[in-house]
Amino acid sequence: MSTGDWDRALALIAEQRAATTVSGRESHRLRIVELPISPYLQWELHVLQVRAEAGVQDVRVLDASDVSHLEADHLLPELVFLGDTVMYEVLYDEDGTHSGGRRHDDPGVIRACHRQLVELHGAGEPLATYFDREIAALPAPAGQA
Repeated sequence: MSTGDWDRALALIAEQRAATTVSGRESHRLRIVELPISPYLQWELHVLQVRAEAGVQDVRVLDASDVSHLEADHLLPELVFLGDTVMYEVLYDEDGTHSGGRRHDDPGVIRACHRQLVELHGAGEPLATYFDREIAALPAPAGQA
C-alpha cells in the first residue's frame, strides 16, 4: 500500500466483519511475518484478524526466522489445499505480483506438504495474541492517515 486512506481501509475492514460468516469448511492459514511490519502486512493482519475473530479461519503467525532453516535453497511457497486431492502453489513474478498458480495432484507430494504445513501451523502463535502485541497499537502507515 503506497498511497491511500488508512482510516477508510480500516472502515472497510470493519464492514467486512459484519458480512463475514462461517461457511462450515475448516480453514487454516499460516502467515510468515518479517519485521519491521510493512504497510501491506499491517493492513493484511487487520483483515486476517476479522476472519479469525469470525471463526472463518484459524490464523497463526510465525516469524520468518522460525522458518529460515527451511529456506536455504528457496523461499517457502504459498500453498492452497483443496481437501487432500489437490494443492495449488501460488505463483508471483519478480515484482511480487500474483501471476497464477501451479496445480499439484500427486498424493505423495500433497501429503508431505500438508504434513509440514500442519507442523508449522501448530508451532505458530495465534493471530489474536500476535495482533494485540504487535499490530493493534501501530499508528497508520506513513502517508496513510
